[in-house]
Amino acid sequence: MIHVLVTGANGQMGQALQSIGHQFPTIRFVFLSKQDLDILNIASCLAVFEIHQPTICINFAAYTNVEKAEEECELAYQVNAEACKNLAEACLTYDVTLLHISTDFVFDGEKTEPYTVTDSPNPINVYGASKLKGEQYIQAMMEKYYIVRTSWVYSEFGHNFRNTMLKLAETNSEINVVDDQIGCPTQALEVVHFVVQLILDNEAFGLYHYRGERCCSWYDFALSIFEKEKIKIQVNRISSKDYLSKAKRPKYSVLG
Repeated sequence: MIHVLVTGANGQMGQALQSIGHQFPTIRFVFLSKQDLDILNIASCLAVFEIHQPTICINFAAYTNVEKAEEECELAYQVNAEACKNLAEACLTYDVTLLHISTDFVFDGEKTEPYTVTDSPNPINVYGASKLKGEQYIQAMMEKYYIVRTSWVYSEFGHNFRNTMLKLAETNSEINVVDDQIGCPTQALEVVHFVVQLILDNEAFGLYHYRGERCCSWYDFALSIFEKEKIKIQVNRISSKDYLSKAKRPKYSVLG
């Protein structure tokens, strides 16, 4: 039996894994919310690891609000970077493998072909920079780790682009969506399947990219969401410069 500790149980990734956890009878999952485990506190991390004695820790906990991160820079770095250091230390203490989720936003978006794991990151916003710092802590401290970068994650759970679009459609007959940022929408359920398979197959430790097959703009993604849900709404394409935003976003963040 593989004992897996999962942080961020209430986020969309945590909820997605909980919805399919029963499909993996050889894994015993322990799902922890921030009330159960304070990843910003090393003593809390060590105490929880002592109690549960996991084989693997999956870190789904993250600060993911790209806009607010520009204002809450310190908090974003605490959750996305310093917490990784705490979890890495706890993993080292108890000989636990760490599997951490990162993002396409570690790249600047200046390429015109998919980013590979050997490309040099160059984040252009606080969210991306804080996630990169978390990666760097793990890579510097550990040997037994998986870092999985993914992109444009959506699901029926939690806060994401899909759910934001559906909520806007409840009160608007017309919305504007940017059409000059290109990425790959990725189903949260597909990500968690990939993550669990890495564990079950004992894949080589290191850095991985995982994303959905389709590459498109946010505008195209919005159209597909409304088409699938059979919602009639006017969607207008706009450029990034016409979208009021505190955070810069990559123009092209397709992972390869």
